[in-house]
Parts: sequence; C-alpha cells; structure tokens
Amino acid sequence: MHDRIQDVAQHYGKGGLLDRMLAALTRAAKDLNRLTIDDLAPIDEFHSRRRTATAELAALLAPSASDRIIDIGSGVGGPSRYLAATYGCGVSGVDLTQEFVDTATALTKLVGLSDRVDFRQGSALDLPFPDASFDLAWSQNVAMNIQDRARYYAEMHRVLKPGGRLAIQDVAQGPGGPIDFPVMWADRAEISFLRTPEETRSLLEAAGFQVQHWIDNTDIARAEAAAERARMTGTEGPPILGIHVVVGPSFREKMRNAGKAQAEDRLRLLNAVLIRA
Repeated sequence: MHDRIQDVAQHYGKGGLLDRMLAALTRAAKDLNRLTIDDLAPIDEFHSRRRTATAELAALLAPSASDRIIDIGSGVGGPSRYLAATYGCGVSGVDLTQEFVDTATALTKLVGLSDRVDFRQGSALDLPFPDASFDLAWSQNVAMNIQDRARYYAEMHRVLKPGGRLAIQDVAQGPGGPIDFPVMWADRAEISFLRTPEETRSLLEAAGFQVQHWIDNTDIARAEAAAERARMTGTEGPPILGIHVVVGPSFREKMRNAGKAQAEDRLRLLNAVLIRA
C-alpha cells in the first residue's frame, strides 16, 4: 500500500510545475502582480470539466461565509480558491504531492487569498486534522487513485462535523470494459482504482453518509469533450493556457485515451453531495 501511495505522488510531482505555469501566464499576457482566479482557471482546475464542474458542484453544496471546508486532493488549488473567492469561506487543502502543495500555496498568494486558503501535504487516508474539524468537505477527481476506498470515505466522515456535507466529483468505471493507459490520473493500471457508480455509492453509505444529490454527468462531459476536440481541429496546437501545462508532453495521448473511454462508455462521471450522519 505504501509503495502505491508513493507511486501516485510521483505520478503528479515531476518538477518545474510552478515555473511552467508562471511562464504560460506571462506568454498569455497575464499580469503576475494582478492575477485573478479567472486568469488561473484554464490551468489550475485539474479535473474533468474544469471550472464548469467546480461551479456546478459548488452551487449544489452552497457554502456560507462562516463554513470551514477541507479540500481533499486539492491539486494546485483552483477549486479551493474558487470556493473562498466566491463564497467567502475558509478552505484547507490537502494533497499527497508536495509539488502541488507548494504550487497551490504560491498561486494563492499571487491572487491575494492566503488569509482564507491554506494547503498542506498529507494523505487522504490519514488526514492531518482532528475529528469534526470541518463544516464541509470537497473532493474532485481523487478517488481513482485511492485503493482503500473504505478508509478514504471513513476519513472524510471523521473530519466532518455531524450533519456536515461532502461534495464529490468522481470518475467511475463504466460498463464498456477496462480503460487504456495512460490517462490523466495514471500512466499504468497499478495506480488506477476505478469503482462502478453502484460500488461508490454503497461504500459512501457504509461509511455513514446519506445521499442528498446524486448526478451522472457522463453525457454532458462527453458532449463538452467532443465540442472541445472540434474547436481544436485544424489548430497547430493547444492554447497557451490549458491543463497541458500541468500534464506535460503526454497530454495528447492521455486525452485520446480518455475520449475513447468516454465514447465507449468505459468511464462515468459522477457528482454528489452527501450528509454525514
């Protein structure tokens, strides 16, 4: 198990990320002294459907300014910053990859949100917070790298206050069969742990969560991905700002494999809000 966790961390942390992001922002004529969360959105939302998904899930969760939120698997911090800037709440992000934590912290300082958003390195299976520390929990596109789902959901339950709510976006295994690698979250099968939607819901309920919203966004994601591919047809390459800045040279192959998996119903995309019993 420990080896798999380290493999996941190394999959994401490959060095030079902050420099690549700042260089791309500069090439896109963004003023690094006046950055906004919207300037960062094309490169700091490292999950399916990017900012659109974050905004939709946040609207379902509807945080208040007094809420304290934990963002589990916070990546480079885009959703954490969006939640704080849009709803006025405080957010603490946890990510396994130190480079993501360092990058998220630097970007948060650049947009002036360090008073409301912080990040630390840690495992989703052993969250570095006491019991009942948070009003709300948040996690997007993280579960695919989690082998021990029961422990993952139990940790979410533990750090939430009774009656607290959990918002998740998860990629799930579809009925079309196994996926091809590499994909965004895994270069090889050994660090990919997809579950079906039914298994995911059952494990969440077994951990003590009650479903408030359960939404399958697969068809929407498929249509959006097709539209994005169509927009890029005939272009010389990706735009200056995009998640390819985070992913690196393997971006195109990973996108092709994801598109094929979506088209063949090998992947499903779930949004959910659940209540901690």
